[in-house]
Amino acid sequence: MAELKEAWQDADDISELRGGSTITQQVAKNLFLWPGRSIARKGLELPLALWIDWVLPKRRIIEIYLNVAVWGPNGEFGIEAGSRHAFNKSASQLTAGEAALMAAVLPNPKRRSAKQPRPAVRRIAGIVQARAAHYPTIDACLRRPGGSQNAAGKGV
Repeated sequence: MAELKEAWQDADDISELRGGSTITQQVAKNLFLWPGRSIARKGLELPLALWIDWVLPKRRIIEIYLNVAVWGPNGEFGIEAGSRHAFNKSASQLTAGEAALMAAVLPNPKRRSAKQPRPAVRRIAGIVQARAAHYPTIDACLRRPGGSQNAAGKGV
């Protein structure tokens, strides 16, 4: 939520707001709200995101996000469709490098490509891959420092 607050404070007007959404907020928007930027949508997104964070474990939030995000320039929804578009294989068969390239195309898969990555996408993918290498499992990657729990008492 700190990113949202900082983006809001730094913006002179609504057209400058960007980059403040958490993954949970993006899930709320993609599942329940409309695309585009507006104060009304942001106002609805926040309580929905808090509710989602309260009722779902982080692993499930990530799973939903991966399956509702746009992953390709032609509107390929879900990581499976994006993986097939970029690498002609199932998401479960991606190498660590390919998975990092997929992550690097977000948040703009219409301008960024995992299939034909430019140097900036390769650089971001390298950072993603290096950080992911420090975590042996997805659960460890999603866990907050100290093993904290969400409001529902679910470990994250």
